[in-house]
Parts: sequence; structure tokens; C-alpha cells
Amino acid sequence: MSVDDSEDGDGAVEAGENRSLYVESPIIMATVRVVAPFVFTFGLFIMFHGADSAGGGFQGGVIVSTVILMLAVAFGVESTRDWVTPERLVAIVGIGVSVVLLMGIVTVALGGGFLQYDVVPIYHFTKYGIELFELGIGVIVSGIVTGLFFGLAAGASGEGSADREADEREGLL
Repeated sequence: MSVDDSEDGDGAVEAGENRSLYVESPIIMATVRVVAPFVFTFGLFIMFHGADSAGGGFQGGVIVSTVILMLAVAFGVESTRDWVTPERLVAIVGIGVSVVLLMGIVTVALGGGFLQYDVVPIYHFTKYGIELFELGIGVIVSGIVTGLFFGLAAGASGEGSADREADEREGLL
């Protein structure tokens, strides 16, 4: 059965109707409501734990982005996409990039190298600087992974099919 096909009550498939990409399940919805805060907290823990041992911004960012993916699976991709708009994702990635660049620029302005934390005259700034850097990387990764998920979901739901057909006619695909 294709994405554009749906089944009626008798099990017959009718072409042309859009089918939802998720099944509204109270069990999945309740589970996501309970589990999501713990997954988010674990992702933040992994981000900050990367300053001392295994873990870091990339791993933590992927874990944090799974919270949005779980919400999309439980409550629908479209309703989640309405809440997490592309503009918000770009802003989130921009904030992460800004944090990382600002930290590097501050250390250069204080006479050190890029991300040379020991030149900052704050007690234990090396530890705090690494944690802030990992948080910035986590925010970037989380925004990008979430954006990739929504991009793939848009392709699966057939939203980009008109563009695909035009590209096929022009010989681009």
C-alpha cells in the first residue's frame, strides 16, 4: 500500500486519499509523555558529561533531538511540525553556532588562541568553557537532526511529489 492510499472500513484501498503517518495510540502517547522528560535530561547529562569523560555535544544533541522525534511519532508529524517550525530550527542552530563562535572570539580577544580557555580571567573557566562549548554543539546537532527528520517525513508524506514530478519532466532525476 502506498503512502497516498488508505483503507476504508471494509479493508478496500481507495487511491488519492492521504493517509496519516502515525496511528493515534493512547499507549504510545502516554509513554512519550512520561519518557520524554527523562530522555531530554539524559541528553543534557551526556552533553555536560563530555567535559569530564565519554560523551559530549554530538551524542547529547542526538539524544535531545529524539525527544522531538518521539513527540512526532506519538502526536503526529504535522502537529509537531506546526510547533517546531523551520524558522525555529534555523534559530536554534544559529544560537548554537553563535555560542561556539562567541566563545572562540572572546578567547582570541583576550590574547589567546581560538577556544584557549585559560586566558579568560574566571576561576575554572576551562571547565565551564568546555561545558558551554559542548552545549553549543549539542544545540546545533539537535536542530540539524530534527530538521533532517522533518525533511525526510515531508518526502514520505508526498509533500514534495509535485517538485519531484517537475524535476523528472525536466530530466533532472
